Amino acid sequence: MIKVAMTGVYVDDVARAHAFYTEVLGFETRLHMDLGDGLLFVTVGAPQGVQPDLQLLLEPGGGPIAEPYRTALYEAGLPTIVFEVDDMRVEYERLRAADVRFTHPPQEQGPVLAAVLDDTVGNLVQLTQRLR
Repeated sequence: MIKVAMTGVYVDDVARAHAFYTEVLGFETRLHMDLGDGLLFVTVGAPQGVQPDLQLLLEPGGGPIAEPYRTALYEAGLPTIVFEVDDMRVEYERLRAADVRFTHPPQEQGPVLAAVLDDTVGNLVQLTQRLR
């Protein structure tokens, strides 16, 4: 069986992204390695053993491929990544209280309630809650 172990998201600044994804969104640091010359290898994941094998790699987003890709997604209003939450209204209010900017508030979209936020490091992130 093949499983997802790690996926990456390009970010403007790895250290700033690490702070946002851990301190604001609530992820845990899985790996944090200084590779020298100002390069960091940082992964985060869901807290408290939820999906213990799945990591999100915070990758430097500059360069001739990553930058146009990120810019095009952002300008089109498309999320780079989608996270699932148990209670959208609770998370939405918690994140708004932390001054997170949403590009659209929670809205029903077929089988999910979805909202989109700006991660402050060049990406839009969608939060979804499955509707029963």
